[in-house]
Amino acid sequence: MSTITVPETIPSVPEDCEQLRKAFAGWGTNEGLVISILGHRNSAQRKLIRQTYAETYGEDLLKALNKELTNDFERVVVLWTLDSAERDAFLANEATKRWTSSNQVLVEIACTRSSHDLLLARQAYHARYKRSLEEDVAYHTTGDFCKLLVPLVSSYRYEGDEVNMTLAKSEAKILHEKISEKAYNHEDLIWILATRSKAQINATLNHYKNEFGNDINKDLKTDPKDEFLAILRATVKCLNRPEKYFEKVLRLAINKGGTDEGALTRVVTTRAEVDMKFIKDEYHRRSSVPLDRAIVKDTNGDYEDMLLALIGHGDA
Repeated sequence: MSTITVPETIPSVPEDCEQLRKAFAGWGTNEGLVISILGHRNSAQRKLIRQTYAETYGEDLLKALNKELTNDFERVVVLWTLDSAERDAFLANEATKRWTSSNQVLVEIACTRSSHDLLLARQAYHARYKRSLEEDVAYHTTGDFCKLLVPLVSSYRYEGDEVNMTLAKSEAKILHEKISEKAYNHEDLIWILATRSKAQINATLNHYKNEFGNDINKDLKTDPKDEFLAILRATVKCLNRPEKYFEKVLRLAINKGGTDEGALTRVVTTRAEVDMKFIKDEYHRRSSVPLDRAIVKDTNGDYEDMLLALIGHGDA
């Protein structure tokens, strides 16, 4: 469920564009005006604003935002203003160029989007970077990471609810065998995680727990420092319980010594119109503190205000 609030009566698109232009005029930018408009418009409305702004003023709104805003506030507003496929393409491209949490970001995009949304992200990647996401992931990753990530980002999963229980039982057994053998990079294990529908994987993982006594992620925690096992656990969680996965990303981003603004911005901008309500509920349950209060404690200024707008500040 989305957490952004759109006013019942909103100005026309040309009016929104005119107000944004005014926000950029003069010596200082009116950041509050930018938040009041872009922080309270849904994806379809933001797309129209971008189109109309370019037609009216001969400038891409994103360029204006880059020019007028700075630091974390600039990043959250720019990422939010992109449509979801462009945003995923941008984040994926960033992830292929650096190692810090990069594999985790690719897993998020590959495993928490619908098949259609992942396809749109791959098409946006083609259009923007003149290469395929698959080839960039293959070029920038090696070994087991490459073996897992390339099929994940290439996947086009069946989206239906139908489940084959016989298959779930046999594949739960395969997963258990490979994990018991510590054959974490086995092609059968990767093939199951990269190709099966989310409903089918859910049935397989439920059978795994019932039959073998442990949640699969517990069995994948034999070496907490093993980066490949961490990525396998992230893959399972993103496919099975994305709200739990994103809650943990937020908890780690906010509760560490210094705030991880990159992770905080990424989760808020990519999930605000998807399932942020569930992520907020999970965060409150796990931390006994509402997410908005945690954000207020850890951030400040316009960046804080934009984050709060996107997560529906004050909502239960």
